[in-house]
Amino acid sequence: MNTTIKQIESVLDAKVRPSLAAHGGDVIVLGLEQDVLKVRFTGQCSGCPAAHSTNEELISLEIREAFPWIRDIILVEETNPELLDMAHKILNHQL
Repeated sequence: MNTTIKQIESVLDAKVRPSLAAHGGDVIVLGLEQDVLKVRFTGQCSGCPAAHSTNEELISLEIREAFPWIRDIILVEETNPELLDMAHKILNHQL
């Protein structure tokens, strides 16, 4: 982990994660490439209808304030593998 990711994690710890934790969620940094930060929500924040608003109004605001050179913060949305597995079992009448 390079210093920049450590610095980003520090900002997230101080200014973002407490708000997400209050809603039962968190954010993880997936990577930083060409001045674009990729993040994913976990817990209750994953798949939340307000996820994009939260990314824009909370994460992007705090990260851009601390690191003005970051051009974009992209919210990567992925379906939870456990949820997919359960769906396959239901469709295959295994549950």
